[in-house]
Amino acid sequence: MARYIDEILQPGERVLYSTNAHWIFYFPAILAWIVALVLFGMSRQTSIDSVVLLCLVAAGLAALGALYWTIKAWFHRFTTETDVTNLRVVHKTGFIKRRTFEMALDKVESVDVNQTIPGRLLNYGDVTINGVGEGRETITTIASPLAFRNSITAR
Repeated sequence: MARYIDEILQPGERVLYSTNAHWIFYFPAILAWIVALVLFGMSRQTSIDSVVLLCLVAAGLAALGALYWTIKAWFHRFTTETDVTNLRVVHKTGFIKRRTFEMALDKVESVDVNQTIPGRLLNYGDVTINGVGEGRETITTIASPLAFRNSITAR
């Protein structure tokens, strides 16, 4: 499946920078997988049948939740694209219901980066692009937000 940006590039336009949603979207899934493994391990540590059954059922439910969150995070990352070309900023989310944001680089007034402490440590954050006039778009939880901002502002 071709990337969205490759389908919409204009003649003479080239991609300068691409980023995606940060891997932190997998964090709930990672926690749920750990819980499932711990519960499964606990079922092997006891010989009481009712406790073994309870731990196995809980581990199965945690694994189902983990599988759901893993697929949800993967799909979000797979269907989200954020790119800077030599002419514009393009952000696309969604697969069937697609939402896109495009702004010409010469219409960008400012780019704001908001990072929490974990975001600074793990290199993710929110970027708000303010356009001339009323245009404003916030792109949440992207990887390398400072590099993304620099690719827009360094012309």
